[in-house]
Amino acid sequence: MKSLMEAMMKEDQLHVKAPGNWMNDPNGFIYYKGEYHLFYQYFPYGLQWGTMHWGHATSPDLVTWTHHPIALFPSKGYDQNGCFSGTALEVQGQLFLFYTAVKYDVINEENVHVIVDDRFESSQAVMISEDGYTFDNLTSKQQIIPPIIDSALGDRTHTRDPKVWMFQDRYYMILGTKTRDQQGKLLFYTSEDVFHWSVVNSYTKPGLGYMWECPDMFSLPDSLTDAQQTVLLMSPEGIHDGPLYTSHAMCSLVSFQEESCDIVIPDHLLMVDYGRDLYAPQTNLDASGRRVMVAWMRMPLPVEKPGEKPWIGMMALPRVIEVKNGHIYFRVHPEVEAYFKTNIPIEHIDYTKPFQLKTVLQEHEVLDIGGYRVWLEGGRLHTDRAGVFRGLDQYDLQFQTPVLQGKCELNIFVEPNLIEIFVNQGQYVLSNVVYDLKAYVSYTGEIECKIADV
Repeated sequence: MKSLMEAMMKEDQLHVKAPGNWMNDPNGFIYYKGEYHLFYQYFPYGLQWGTMHWGHATSPDLVTWTHHPIALFPSKGYDQNGCFSGTALEVQGQLFLFYTAVKYDVINEENVHVIVDDRFESSQAVMISEDGYTFDNLTSKQQIIPPIIDSALGDRTHTRDPKVWMFQDRYYMILGTKTRDQQGKLLFYTSEDVFHWSVVNSYTKPGLGYMWECPDMFSLPDSLTDAQQTVLLMSPEGIHDGPLYTSHAMCSLVSFQEESCDIVIPDHLLMVDYGRDLYAPQTNLDASGRRVMVAWMRMPLPVEKPGEKPWIGMMALPRVIEVKNGHIYFRVHPEVEAYFKTNIPIEHIDYTKPFQLKTVLQEHEVLDIGGYRVWLEGGRLHTDRAGVFRGLDQYDLQFQTPVLQGKCELNIFVEPNLIEIFVNQGQYVLSNVVYDLKAYVSYTGEIECKIADV
């Protein structure tokens, strides 16, 4: 008979998927003690958002993932209604998990997992693990930043998603919040010891939504000039009025002075992914020191298959972030590329398993992947998922990239519920959740197909 631990463990290939029930934001993504740890927002009791826990998966290579028992769950007065998103940092060999702790002002008597009229308070907390697998929710947690009372500083309810890093001999934290007049805002804190934090700076900019979730910031060299560039990722709420989602993952090069946390964000931000399903990206360094991003793929419906526990929510492929000539590239991680080794004719594809397609698309050519249409028009890559989206025509169905200015080289990763298109080696990425792919690929041009050699 399997032990309880073995019964709770589940393996995912390529994409991290909810092990039954609900998944959203990636949390605590880190390479720690020789393997990758990825935590995630998890509601273990149903197929909808509810009281947040932290699920936990590990991988030796960013391709094969093993799920483990829940890492963080509500256990304190300050986090009794949820352990919201956050990040991880190794401190003297221990794994520190920073997260937003949530406490409701009033309890919904009919369903304790539902917030009443947005009435709750948020604080910031930390959980310490000795080994990345042992999590004592009763004795290893500590509240490190109490709820914000001064509305001139930030919002008591909507301040969350701590990202923590070390610079020189101090620790720094960035949080997303909003102003009194409903503008997105960043808060910067510093600490000498990880436990006691002081505000060092803040920044707001009108016109970029009403709350800035999941901020992440890091430095990268421009591969053409070698000049250091600071990249900002964040997910503003209220940035877009489309029919599907009003909040989107955005990115930009910014001016940033690390010691003082002085920052200037330009007027124009780019989409992290032009399919608009991707949200809440988080980054860290891989085993080779590359800056790698993971992110949540939002899904409007659960996946229900015979013999499988219904689930909703999955992660995008890990992507290496690079800067080239002032442009932010999101390239598929080389471990993923190496996973697909065997060339096969497209008529031999097993559509129940992931596969890879490569081609160079010409103007007006159409690539049809089981009812998901991809074409080039006016120098922009276009996609249409209307035929593979369960008739959900109230949602966004057609998407496009900016003008590509020349070539349209595609590296496409396909699995039954997700298609990710890397354009011109990561110049742009367009990823879409799908539900009803048919078993065919139709294309008149030259195309290369690969499957995993496992």
